[in-house]
Amino acid sequence: MAARKRRPETSGSIVRVCLLKIKPEKGTQEQNFARLAAALETTHGLGADVFVTPECYLDGYIAADAAVTREALSSLGIVPEQSRYVRALKDFCKKSCAWLVFGCTEATAEGPKNAALILDRQGALAGTYHKVHLQSHDRKFSAGRSLPVFQSDFGAFGVMICADRRWPETTRTLALKGARVIFVPSYGMHGEGNERMMRTRSYESEVFICFAHPEESLITNPTGESEARLVSSCDGYLLHDIDLAAVDALRNAESSHLKDRVPDAYA
Repeated sequence: MAARKRRPETSGSIVRVCLLKIKPEKGTQEQNFARLAAALETTHGLGADVFVTPECYLDGYIAADAAVTREALSSLGIVPEQSRYVRALKDFCKKSCAWLVFGCTEATAEGPKNAALILDRQGALAGTYHKVHLQSHDRKFSAGRSLPVFQSDFGAFGVMICADRRWPETTRTLALKGARVIFVPSYGMHGEGNERMMRTRSYESEVFICFAHPEESLITNPTGESEARLVSSCDGYLLHDIDLAAVDALRNAESSHLKDRVPDAYA
């Protein structure tokens, strides 16, 4: 695999996003990782700046299986600093000069967490986001407690995992912290209802949302439109360029949603 040179970081506001639409098998980490590695090999060289996997991709989101206990889920969690899968992904990011948002179950001292590992272009672990909003089977996880933004060469970005998107506060908080794009590893609801929701969240907070699901890839833009979408029962990917200048233009406009908020009236 030859290393790819990214276009100069000063070249503008265009970010090429690759949403990996792969449906993993529950509990088969080795096979799931092999399919991910094959997908990354296929998309290597297409110039992507950011790759995003579905939620809990490595174990196939086995938490949704009613028979799986919290203890069993813990046994499938990875410790990023010790995981051979993460080491391989770090090598890929370094060779491809690309970011990766990787959905997995993380083993922590507090128990298993629904996580998105953020790997940067140098192959370093730049941060981790833990799913905040937990319902039904997700209560087997320990909840995250914050909504951080991550700094990159294309500016601040946010991450939310699946159900996090149902709460408008999630998107709004990340936008207010400076995120112009939010990446969403997901496994649950998708389809028309989700598309309407993502379009609304993008419009409300003047932000791009990039939604990665095993059966659907979707990108909505800050004017509330669906800019790119791929729906299929087969493995694939959605490769699309987003222009973050569109976010800046809206947020600097006279009628900006974010700029014209009245927080004192919302208490």
